[in-house]
Formats: sequence, C-alpha cells, structure tokens
Amino acid sequence: TTPKSMANSLWDTRAISYAGCAAQLFFFFFLITAEFSLLTIMAYDRYVAICKPLHYGTLLGSTACVHMAAAAWGTGFLNSLMHMANTFSIPLCKGNAVDQFFCEIPQILKLSCSDAYLREVGLIVVSVCIEFGCFIFTVLSYVRIFRAVLRIPSQQGWYKVFSTCLPHLAVVSLVIGTGLFAYLKSPSISSPSLDLVVAVLYSVVPPTLNPVMYSMRNQELKAALRKLI
Repeated sequence: TTPKSMANSLWDTRAISYAGCAAQLFFFFFLITAEFSLLTIMAYDRYVAICKPLHYGTLLGSTACVHMAAAAWGTGFLNSLMHMANTFSIPLCKGNAVDQFFCEIPQILKLSCSDAYLREVGLIVVSVCIEFGCFIFTVLSYVRIFRAVLRIPSQQGWYKVFSTCLPHLAVVSLVIGTGLFAYLKSPSISSPSLDLVVAVLYSVVPPTLNPVMYSMRNQELKAALRKLI
C-alpha cells in the first residue's frame, strides 16, 4: 500500500487499475492476517519460554514451529482469497473513486448499490471475531507471563522480560485496536480525515515500528548505534 501511495504522490495521480486494486487488497489481507497470526504465536512462544521452560523443547520443537508458521501463512492466504473474491463479486455502481490511499474494503463497499455487500460485512465480522479471539489469547498469555515474572526476585530478570514482551504487546494492541475501529465503526462517525488517520495507524505504523522495536533489543545493534551517534 505504501509504495503505491508514494508513487501516486510523486507522479501527482490517484489512479490504480482494477487488477491492481484487487492485488493490493489480496496482499494486504494476506500479510496482515499472517502477521497477526505470527504475533499470536510469539505470545505463546514467550509464555512457554517463561512459564514452562523445561517443556520448551518439547512444545516448540522444529516440527511444531514449521506447523505453526504454515498455519499462519495458510490462514492469511485463505482469508485474503475469500475477501478478495467476495468483495470483487459485488456490483459497484457508485463511481470508481475509493476515498482512501489504498483499496480498503469498507471504502469499496461504499460503492456498492445492492444488498450483496452484506455477505462481505458478514465475512468481516467473522474475521474480526477470530482476530479478537487471538488478541484475548495473547492478553491471557501475557497475564500468565507477568504473574510469573513478578515472582522473580531479580530486577534484571524483570527488565529483560518486560523489554521483550511490552513492545510486542504494544504492536498487537495498536493493530487490533485501530483495525477493529476501522472495520466496525458506525458510518455516522466516519469522515475522510478520520478514516485516513486510522488506516495509517493500522496499515503503515506497525510495519514501520516492527524492525525498530524488535531490533533495539539487539546488543550489537545498540553498540553500533551508540558508535554512530
């Protein structure tokens, strides 16, 4: 989404082809679903590592990791294929202008002139419920982790765990919070500026922050950054 919007800004255009819009929607849903699945797996990984360290090798061996990664990518592929096929099977007769910097489903549905869009709304609700379930699983995992950490007498141990878990929890909360608001908010509170801000918060900010938040725990990177400064 971001490279296309940057290219449109540089060439002073807002055009995107029909096939390009479909491809953008497909890859957006594919990658965001896979990322959220992997973030959920990361929460489980940290729960096992901190609360059940002696069973880590058994519960999260190489075979289990391959299965979980395949499930994450497979879920993303099926979810995106379902949404793309359903969205672009809906007749659109209210123009061809999507009021967003990328092909977002709620904005495409505004162009529909039949009740067929209710199918896609139902699929969105199902997807949101699944992602909300993953979010609850992640929160419960961190509740167990923090309860275990508070029993650690070492403050250095506290710092290590919190510096590992809090960035991950912040990214998950940002993605799920802004995503739920974007897809479930009432049309009465919708406005172009609000829609733009929310879309940037869940589609651009998390991928941008991910490498920064996770890399800054790397001691070699910290040392290189201090040397550069």
